[in-house]
Amino acid sequence: MADTKAKPESKKAKAEKAQAQKKEVVKTPTQDVDTVGGFPAKVVDLVGRTGVRGEIIQVRCEVLEGRDAGKVLIRNVKSPVKQGDILLLAETAMQARKLEARR
Repeated sequence: MADTKAKPESKKAKAEKAQAQKKEVVKTPTQDVDTVGGFPAKVVDLVGRTGVRGEIIQVRCEVLEGRDAGKVLIRNVKSPVKQGDILLLAETAMQARKLEARR
């Protein structure tokens, strides 16, 4: 009869197997949006600048995924942004206040 017992794996083989599994699990935020936990939104229009020194840009953006997909929001963005950029919004319920004329 043949021996039915499997040979135990060596420590080196176990370490290589564990290393291979770790490589498969690691993902960067650009590969998987879910790891970031945000909702992608495309910038449709630049509304204007706000803030004491004009450092904040108000943009109109359309939510691309999630329960509010297709919803158009007005948000404040502090970094440089142009039409067509993709933003990752932490939540889609809030909107920025409308810009008011200066006095």
